[in-house]
Amino acid sequence: MALVFWLSVAAVAYVYAGYPALIAAWARLRPKTLRIADCGLRIDWENGGPHRTVTIVVAARNEAERLGARIDNLLDLDYPADKRQIVVVSDGSTDDTLEVLARYRRFVDVVALPPGGKAAALNAGVARARGEIVVFADARQVFAADALRELVAPFGDPTVGGVTGELLLDAESPCRRTGRDRRAHERRGGVRAEAADRREDDRRRTLRSTIADGVGLYWKYEKQLRRLESAVGSTLGATGAIYAIRRELFQPLPADTILDDVLTPMRVVLAGSRVVFNERARAFDRAAADADAEARRKIRTLAGNYQILRLEPRLLLPWRNPVWLQYVSHKLGRLVVPYALLALFFASIVLAAVSGPLSFYGAALIGQVVFFVLAGVGAVLELAARRRDDRASGTTAVPVAAPHAAREIA
Repeated sequence: MALVFWLSVAAVAYVYAGYPALIAAWARLRPKTLRIADCGLRIDWENGGPHRTVTIVVAARNEAERLGARIDNLLDLDYPADKRQIVVVSDGSTDDTLEVLARYRRFVDVVALPPGGKAAALNAGVARARGEIVVFADARQVFAADALRELVAPFGDPTVGGVTGELLLDAESPCRRTGRDRRAHERRGGVRAEAADRREDDRRRTLRSTIADGVGLYWKYEKQLRRLESAVGSTLGATGAIYAIRRELFQPLPADTILDDVLTPMRVVLAGSRVVFNERARAFDRAAADADAEARRKIRTLAGNYQILRLEPRLLLPWRNPVWLQYVSHKLGRLVVPYALLALFFASIVLAAVSGPLSFYGAALIGQVVFFVLAGVGAVLELAARRRDDRASGTTAVPVAAPHAAREIA
């Protein structure tokens, strides 16, 4: 049983501390740079730098309230309009999504599908794409003005097949009104809009995630791993809110795909190309609204990682997977950790019963119990806070600011 205890400790320690230390040393000693000027991240756009044709694909279902603002954001990006195509796929929307898109018909290619899921929507969007580079985006997030330029820049290296940008959560970047927000405010007009904005901001602060700081810290840890993995070869996935691949490398996704932002980049890697991380290509979003939402996201991620093993078993073969060590350490290691923790807990119980509560194993058991109790208390407090917020929002409900108006089209 002692062997089970120490193997479990070693597994958890390697996944969260040993592997990051290993990849950091690897990145320092044997970095793999991009084969273009200034590592490919700064190109002289003003003096004839390459503007590759780009297609932005957005899959949307019932996103009428925020789709107009999202398209405004994409149209305002600092990238030549004649080199940019926007494709929005409505995945069986039953709200006013198609009506909103109709107001953008001069600027957006619209694909209307019956309900089929995000994977089918992405497949349809890429099938409509004309650009050399396909950028995948969601309806919820917002891109920085230079995000598209930065996302495209590393493709100057012919070995690069995909690029993932950086997603900044509200825990990392304080929410502030952007130029887009100001334009939308002006379109809504006047003092009433300002008051509505204040009420909406107050409500958002009231409902602010009680786990946002924790999520932000963990997300920073994950992004550092992506930086390091990119430096030694390829990342093991992409940020679903902002990533791009060469169109020729896209393979249609199975209809039931859960994690398109992992399966698609890993197929690019299996095809012999690199997927790199460029933190200058930025998108902005909010952290999960509460612990339940974050738990659902985690469950979806775990299920998606199991599914990818079924869809792409080549990832388990070191002679087929160029990033096999990273994949086993990062992705498969995360799948092993819950079982290692359970094994550690039960091994501690057995060993503490034999050696006594004052022994090393007894102290280890007490430490684990305290950890689990604190986690449970935190969950209870988070639930109580959320219920208070729900009651407060229900008793002081006010009209929420109107959705961003669509760009006026002559």
